[in-house]
Amino acid sequence: MEVLTDSLAGLGAFLLYFSLSLAFLMLFKVIYVRFTPHDEWKLVKDGQNIAAAIGLSGSILGYCLAIAGAASNSVNLIDFAIWGIVALLAQLVAFYIVRFGFMPKIVERIEAGEIPAGIMMAATSVSVGLLNAACMTY
Repeated sequence: MEVLTDSLAGLGAFLLYFSLSLAFLMLFKVIYVRFTPHDEWKLVKDGQNIAAAIGLSGSILGYCLAIAGAASNSVNLIDFAIWGIVALLAQLVAFYIVRFGFMPKIVERIEAGEIPAGIMMAATSVSVGLLNAACMTY
């Protein structure tokens, strides 16, 4: 019984971090589709746009990778929340890097359903998320 009690000792902290992670994920989705010139969620939901689905999925994965890094390395919930905001900003920067650096017409290409554009956006988002998570170790 002691083993079970010891194993569940961190359940409260888990629930706090997990709940905050889910709240941050929902917030990320709302903010991300507002900051991009096209509403990926609407393109996916209403238009069944595969390129938008790929790009949005990559940004969500990239953000979750960074949030996982923040959860693993934060010293308290405030620290975690700060790094969650940093991770969100990093994903917005990733979008702007692709849009203004690699593929200036990425918005139009995703809206047109061009899958390579969605893949490029997803790959950049996941890459930035990985780098972000790695840099959060301290």
